This record gives sequence, C-alpha cells and structure tokens, in this order.
Amino acid sequence: MIRLKFSIALHYEILDNPSDFILNIHAAQTRCQIVAAEHLTVSQPVETVLYTDPTYGTRYLRLKGEPGNLDIRYEATVDISHFVTSPGRLMEVPVAEMPAEILPYIYPSRYCQSDRLRRFGAREFGHLRQGYWRVQAIADWVRQRTTFTPGSSNSSTSAVDTVIEQVGVCRDFAHLMIALCRACNIPARFVTGIDYGADPAMGPTDFHAYVEVFLGDRWYLFDPTGVSPPMGLVRLGTGRDAADVSFATMFGAVRSFAPVIIIEALEDPANGVVLPRHSLDALSSHGGAAA
Repeated sequence: MIRLKFSIALHYEILDNPSDFILNIHAAQTRCQIVAAEHLTVSQPVETVLYTDPTYGTRYLRLKGEPGNLDIRYEATVDISHFVTSPGRLMEVPVAEMPAEILPYIYPSRYCQSDRLRRFGAREFGHLRQGYWRVQAIADWVRQRTTFTPGSSNSSTSAVDTVIEQVGVCRDFAHLMIALCRACNIPARFVTGIDYGADPAMGPTDFHAYVEVFLGDRWYLFDPTGVSPPMGLVRLGTGRDAADVSFATMFGAVRSFAPVIIIEALEDPANGVVLPRHSLDALSSHGGAAA
C-alpha cells in the first residue's frame, strides 16, 4: 500500500461582484484510493457544497465568493492499494465485447481528436501486437517525440496541435496518448491528480495529468511524461479529457494565482506501507469495468 499526504493552497482575488467557483481539488474516493484524513479551509465565511460523482468518485466543491481575497486550502492523506498483474496477460477488448460504460472512451472528444489521427495511428501502431505492450509503445512514442516544456501550450491546445508542435506539458502528453489509443480502438481516459517522485529540478509540485487505458477487465495506469512512478499518482478527477475535470472553474471576474502544492510519501513497513517505486508490472488504481 502507498500512503501519500498532500496539501493544495489556492489564492484568488475576486474583483467586482460575487463569483461562483467549482473546484476539483478533493482526493477521489474509490475502491483502491481511500481518504484516511482530510481538512478544508476557506478564508471567507461562505457556504460550501461537496458533490461526489457516484461512478468515478470524483468530488466537486462549489462555493460563491465575495469581492476581495479568497484563500482555499485542502489537506489530505490517502491510502492507495494498487491491483498488480503481469503486462503479458492484458489484452485489448474488441469493440463488440466492451462493457457499455466503456464505450464513451473510444470516441473523439474536445482535446482528443482521435478521428483525425486514425490513419496516423494505424500507420504507426497498427502492425504491433495488440495488448498492454502496444499501449506501452504508444506511451513511449509520445514521450520520445514530445518535449516537456512548461508554458508551451494553453487551454486550447489539442492532441493534433501536440503532434505538430512536439512540445507540451503533462495534459498535452495525456491528450495525445489518449487520442492515439482511441484511434486504435483502445478505450482511454484522462485523470487529474498530483504526482510524487518527480525530479525537483523540474520545479515546484503542480497538478498532474495522466492516462488510464482499459485492458482485460479494468483500467490501467500510464504516465506518458515519465516524470514520476505511477505508484505515486493521487487521483482527483476522471473524465474523457481535461474539459471534464478542470481543477478550478470560475464564473465571474477573478484574478487567479499559481497554486502551491506539497506532497510527501509516508512509510510504515511494519503495516505494509511502502514508498512509491517504478515497477515493470501493470498497475490499476480504480477497480474493474464499472468503476
């Protein structure tokens, strides 16, 4: 089991009128990720409403802030128990045999235009043996041909843009991998979270985007950036692409500032709690087909 403790501090300046916020900063509650402790602090005396998506465990915080400064801090400790298996056992699922709830993840979406990359995907990956290793080849292809460059993309950058520009940040890597998987009829989805274990030289800890691919009977973790071990990924939100799981959506005149995020891994070998590490096994942190 992996135990991660983290905090997220957000600072906003609401300029004129009251503004509504929808935030996705709470750790998701799933069968594999248990929130052991958490605490939310809001600087203004406003009502907060927390909604939990019953399928994915994604939690959305809603509030209305008054003009002036608004500070929000969320702290949590999560225990993650990964399902582990041999990659060689994992095969792709034919479209005709996919569970109905998986089908939305083979369609194109706003940032993952798999329809525009279908011929490209067939040419690059269609000849490879199907299964986990074809998905890993797609992840490797994205990592090798895309340079991680902070500030190189924006909220409108799509998978097709990243193919052309060959630069991006974690969400661009994730969108491109998802689009290429879907172009090969492999269900793939977008996950937002926080990562533990990245090289400190890359800068302060930030929100992180990664990928889940459906193989066999469940979703498996892939991080095409390769910046941290998949065991060190905390799940916040799950969706088709970034449009579904933005960490903050504001309605009104608001000035936002860079989030401050701190994460640490806790170790307790006597109770089976170990530090995140790189592994050659296939890892899942979200249960089976219906999760």
